[in-house]
Amino acid sequence: MPTRTARTAWNGSLETGEGQVELSSSKLGTYDVSFPKRAADDANGFTSPEELLAAAHSACYAMQFSAVLGAAGGTVEALDVRADVSLGPDPEGGFRLTGIALRVRGEVSGIDAATFLQAATDAKNTCPVSKALTGVEITLDAALEE
Repeated sequence: MPTRTARTAWNGSLETGEGQVELSSSKLGTYDVSFPKRAADDANGFTSPEELLAAAHSACYAMQFSAVLGAAGGTVEALDVRADVSLGPDPEGGFRLTGIALRVRGEVSGIDAATFLQAATDAKNTCPVSKALTGVEITLDAALEE
């Protein structure tokens, strides 16, 4: 399996500096980052490590969930996955990720709601990004839509 790369160029202090995150492997773009925007309610055109992690987690979970549902006999019509990654103070100093909330709604034929919920949990536990984030509480809200 390939290795993917991103890089960040940063100028200035934490409080006043800014940087640019480049998605180097895919060459899809360069995105602005700053700590004040990271800590603000309105990101105003800037991304953050938490948003990038949320994107990675929602994409990884969707892929893993699709695989688990297929193995359970389901046919995936559509999955809508959202990941909310929260940053907060660390009691030991600095900051830490305080939680990740996964929310998935799915249109899947060939399985019942109980099988859907079990597959959703299995996917949360086996998604590579979830595995990498074992130090963060990950909650799951899953529902089969009919």
